[in-house]
Amino acid sequence: MREVTRRFQKRLLTVSSRSLKTYAPPRQAEVVDVIRDAAKARIAQIDAQRTHVSPFLVDSFHRRHDYLRISLTERCNLRCFYCMPNEGVELSPAEHILTNDEIIRLATLFVKNGVRKIRLTGGEPTVRKDLVDIVARLNQLREFGLKSIGMTTNGIALHRKLPSLIENGLTHLNISLDTMDPYKFEIMTRRMGHEAVLRSLNAALASPQLQSVKLNMVVIKGLNDHEVPDFLELTRDQNLSVRFIEFMPFTGNKWDKAKMVPSSGLLSHIEAQHPLVIKAPDELNDTARSYLIPGYKGSFGFISSMSDHFCGSCNRLRLTADGQIKVCLFDAKEISLRDLMRGGATDAELEQTIGRAVHGKKEKHAGMEEIDVTTNRPMILIGGVTQFKGFSSHYPTVTRTSLSPLSTSRQWILPQSVTSRHVRLYSTSPSDSETSSPTLTHIDSSGRPNMVDVSPKDPTKRIATAVGTIYIPKVAYDLITDPTLPSNQDTANLSPLDRAKIKAKSKGDVLTVAQLAAIMGCKRTSELIPLCHPLQLSHISVKLYPESSHYDNSGLLSQQQQRVLSMSHCHDSASVNNPGSVYSIKCEATVTCEGKTGVEMEALTAVSVGLLTVWDMLKAVAGKDMIIGDIFVQNKQGGKSGDFVRKV
Repeated sequence: MREVTRRFQKRLLTVSSRSLKTYAPPRQAEVVDVIRDAAKARIAQIDAQRTHVSPFLVDSFHRRHDYLRISLTERCNLRCFYCMPNEGVELSPAEHILTNDEIIRLATLFVKNGVRKIRLTGGEPTVRKDLVDIVARLNQLREFGLKSIGMTTNGIALHRKLPSLIENGLTHLNISLDTMDPYKFEIMTRRMGHEAVLRSLNAALASPQLQSVKLNMVVIKGLNDHEVPDFLELTRDQNLSVRFIEFMPFTGNKWDKAKMVPSSGLLSHIEAQHPLVIKAPDELNDTARSYLIPGYKGSFGFISSMSDHFCGSCNRLRLTADGQIKVCLFDAKEISLRDLMRGGATDAELEQTIGRAVHGKKEKHAGMEEIDVTTNRPMILIGGVTQFKGFSSHYPTVTRTSLSPLSTSRQWILPQSVTSRHVRLYSTSPSDSETSSPTLTHIDSSGRPNMVDVSPKDPTKRIATAVGTIYIPKVAYDLITDPTLPSNQDTANLSPLDRAKIKAKSKGDVLTVAQLAAIMGCKRTSELIPLCHPLQLSHISVKLYPESSHYDNSGLLSQQQQRVLSMSHCHDSASVNNPGSVYSIKCEATVTCEGKTGVEMEALTAVSVGLLTVWDMLKAVAGKDMIIGDIFVQNKQGGKSGDFVRKV
């Protein structure tokens, strides 16, 4: 289509100039000459950009493929949910990953046949230790026509390597960042590192050797779409191109059309805020449609793979880390160039194989609702238009179950160090936990922290009660229960013990202060426990009361009480074998909410904070003799797992 348009432009230019010169006055003829010269210059510029491409890189729709994306690794140091399935991915064995020499051999073959742009992707390319060496060797291909070496990265570890990468030939850089909120960053990526990404972005913008710096943002409705204006502001004073990418479907990323924000809708919102937005000229074969805001140094654009695909001008081929060639991001078909090379194939044989793959490229990929997400790889294993986050080598090893060579199922077994110990709960209604093997919900498939997604759940009434005990010596017990203890007076004639009692009483009523602290701690559970969901609590009830448990030679004490007798002075007898009493304060917290997840953690936090406050209030008289123990959830109601009561 572009070729037909170009020929039409030339023909129109010739006819128009002849006709205008015939009928136009001299001054108008001069204007015509100017217009004609400008048109010729533009056509020459387009022709100059259309480099020679070997026939085997031209598909049946006359698209010339002069852009190669090379995935260097399947591993990553982030776990973005739209790229990495919750259950993880099956990583290729190390021996299946292309070596440096194999990468350079294939890159050389492509460049000698017309590829002018190479982009390094992943996984996360910076986790490959020999990245700088690969860039340096690719840079030597400029003598064969290579024009640019780009890289797409999540930026976590980039700032340390960027100077060496630029020195060795890196010319274009895309950094992926989906939110300006560091807390939301951890939710979306399941990792920390927001500050590191910003540091890398600043380092890139401060590097004049880079020909372009772009920031990729995957826009997801209801999650980060409201941050688009914040990203636009990054372009006000920086020569930065921000690109808004539509949420795309891949294996295991739970793509939902309702979560996809069409680029046309985003542009309408932006134009409402910036009425003077103008369309910028796009580069030949560019995937993004670019725009400018007057007065801003940078630009913004849209990659509309779903709502407005750019298949007609696609010039990209992809080489996966394990050596498969993919002619389309959304096409599951692959051909292994690695196996051919390792089988002794010549360059001519490789060219024939690549040609067959390119010639089989479809005119366009399927519609957003028909894309194959069953047999196509997850995004992390391809090397697509944005960041790809897989397993990083320095995280716990994940062992693969045995699979037949043709099996497409992927199953994972977590290492023993991150598996859970089964604690049986006595339920009053059946639950899945009693009929299936136990799993940890707050870790992902690599054993790293993971916040549970509760968005599909319906809010229900949930109640949980937790209890705990702090064992205290008799003097502390008496301080709480005996109102006749010394008051604050002249301490000169008082014993050290009485002075300590007065100091303890000066802090206030022990049980009242501890009760208030428990309630306050309960309400702040999500701030104290990183992976807890913030909940709107409807009721918190906290009770603290002193207890004294009598014991005699019959030994009718719990195991915890017996440990207390052997470890501290929280009793009034010199020997465990003599009759006496164990002194303690029991804390009981009941928490209620209407929510999507339970309140067990809130109840446990209330009890823990309450008992710690008792410790702080009594430490002047009890010192190191106190012991906190027996903290557990006593009962819960509501939720999918059903009700239970713990039998002590």
